[in-house]
Amino acid sequence: MHRLFIIAFISLILFCSCGEENYPEKGTPDYIQEINQWHAQRVERLKQPSGWLNLAGLFWLKEGANTFGSDKSNDLVFPGGMADKIGSFILQDSVVTLKVNESVDVLVDSQLVKEHILIPDTKRNTTKMNLDSYEWNLIVRSGNMYGIRLRDLNADILKTFEGIERFPVNEDWKIEAEYQPFDPPREIDIPTIIGTIEKDFSPGKLVFNINEKEYELFPTKSGNGLFIVFADLTSGEETYGAGRFLYTDLPDSNNIVILDFNKAYNPPCAFSKYATCPLPPKENYLKVRITAVEKNYDYGH
Repeated sequence: MHRLFIIAFISLILFCSCGEENYPEKGTPDYIQEINQWHAQRVERLKQPSGWLNLAGLFWLKEGANTFGSDKSNDLVFPGGMADKIGSFILQDSVVTLKVNESVDVLVDSQLVKEHILIPDTKRNTTKMNLDSYEWNLIVRSGNMYGIRLRDLNADILKTFEGIERFPVNEDWKIEAEYQPFDPPREIDIPTIIGTIEKDFSPGKLVFNINEKEYELFPTKSGNGLFIVFADLTSGEETYGAGRFLYTDLPDSNNIVILDFNKAYNPPCAFSKYATCPLPPKENYLKVRITAVEKNYDYGH
């Protein structure tokens, strides 16, 4: 009898000490299914050739010639197993030209090239270059930082990745916010993981309540919707320390925006040290625990 009492007492303590993330899913069956399907599609996108799991390098260019290949004498040292001396990137007057050594076969749009002017990721139809299982392209950051982003399309993580631990779906985190427009839009500073500050404009703020306390977020415009980079009291603990991303629709005719935190997600930098993520602006640090969607992923920064 005494033993049974002890077991029951320990079980009660364990039950009471469970965090809110251990609660069961909450919401209508259709909503829970919607979020689970959304997350499954999100995981599949991460594993695609254009996803974030296969990043294998990020190399910033200096003005002039930048030799590259796997030999350590190159300016840009690519992974072992690739050709020792692949060629060079020539950065001159904001234009980057690829030059490939005669003994190496680099493809651009499935065609062998020896010289090619590169289109960066800031424009449509960015140039993608391929050699064996590797692909790379030109990126531009802060207007004048030019870099080469390298992907390994056969990266080991693509075979071992099993998804991202999540909080249980909870429809309470689908919150109605009032959109209060700025006239004119307000300029905000967006810090980045690479130490730069990007300037952007917020068209208005989103005001909402959690447990009868008022909070606000400053989104930026993105395509046909709004984009939010935010941090909260779970950041650096259960969730990624550099915040999470959230997209929403534009305000409706009543200036209402739905913040569905069950669709917030980790930025690329949670998965790779070769990404160049925006960080939350100071306006978007919420002093509340948002126990929704993806938890931290032990990789990258």
